[in-house]
Amino acid sequence: MTALREAVPDDAHRRAAATALATATGEPPRDVEALGRGNRKLTRLVRFADRSPVVLQLCTERQWLETEAALLERIRTRTEVPVPRVLASGATDGVAFLVTAYVEGADLHERFAGLPRRRQRAISRTFGGHLGALHEAFTFEDYGRVAVEDGALAARSADWHEWFDAYGRRAVERLPAAFDAIRGDVHALLAGVPRDRAPTPRLFPWDFRPGNALVADERVAAILDWEAPLSAAPALSVAKAEYLVASWYVDDPEPLRSAFVAGYERRRPYPDVRPAHRAAAIADSAVDSTGTVTNPRYPELDRDAAVAFHRAALQDCL
Repeated sequence: MTALREAVPDDAHRRAAATALATATGEPPRDVEALGRGNRKLTRLVRFADRSPVVLQLCTERQWLETEAALLERIRTRTEVPVPRVLASGATDGVAFLVTAYVEGADLHERFAGLPRRRQRAISRTFGGHLGALHEAFTFEDYGRVAVEDGALAARSADWHEWFDAYGRRAVERLPAAFDAIRGDVHALLAGVPRDRAPTPRLFPWDFRPGNALVADERVAAILDWEAPLSAAPALSVAKAEYLVASWYVDDPEPLRSAFVAGYERRRPYPDVRPAHRAAAIADSAVDSTGTVTNPRYPELDRDAAVAFHRAALQDCL
C-alpha cells in the first residue's frame, strides 16, 4: 500500500481508501495518481498489476457520495446516458468512498473548441438528448437538493417559487462587484418569473457540461461528476446546460443551441425557457463553489474577459 500512503493525505482517508479498494477489487494498487475533479472531494486514479484501473473518490460528507453512487446506478439502469459503473461505495472512520470503473477518454473541455463544426453540433445534440433522457427518467415530489432517503432519491423543498427565488438570489449575490451595475435589474427579472403554476420537478444535474465529460473518437464516452444533484423545473436545467454547452466555447452559439434543442426534443418536448431561467442559470455558472469567477472558452479567458463574457450574457436576458 505504499502508493496509497503517498497519494492519500491522512490516516482516516487512507483507511477508507483501503476498505474501498478491498471491496471493489481485492487487489493492492500498483500506483495512485491524483485527478483534479471536484472541489469538495479527493479523487484518485488507481492502477493495478493485473486488472483494469478504477477511480477512487473520498469525502468527509457521506451524503454526497452516497447520493452520487445511487444516482449513477439509476442512470445506468434507466437511461443510455454513459456514466461510469459503480464498483463499491460506503464509509469508514467518517470518510465516505466511491469506486467506479475508469473510462478511457480525453477531457472534452480541452477538445471541444478545436473540433470541426459538425462534430461540435453532434456533441451538442448528444448533450441535449442525454438531458432529455434524464428529465424523462427522473421526476420528484419536491425541489432542491436530492439525497438518498430510505433507499430512494428525494428532494425536500415543497414550493417551487420559494426554492427558485432562493437559488437565484444566492447566485446573483455571489457575483463580484463588477456586476453591481446590473445586479438590481437581474434581481427584478428573477422576481418577475411567472407564478401561475408549479412545474414538474425533474433531475437538475447542475454541472452537466463538457468539462465533466470524456470524449473518444470525437464522441462522448462518459459524463462524470454527479455530485450534489438537484430537482428543479426542466426549464432551469435546460437553460444552464445550454449556456455551458452551446455558449461557452464559440462566438456564434446558435447552431450549437439548435442542435442541443433538437437532441432534447428527440426525447421529450422542450420546456418553456424564460429570461428569468436563463439569468439564474448564467449567474450560477459565473462563479464556482469557491467563489471564483469561472473562465469560458478554451484556451480559457482571463478573469476580466470572463467577467465581461458573463455580464454580457446576463445583459442579453434583461
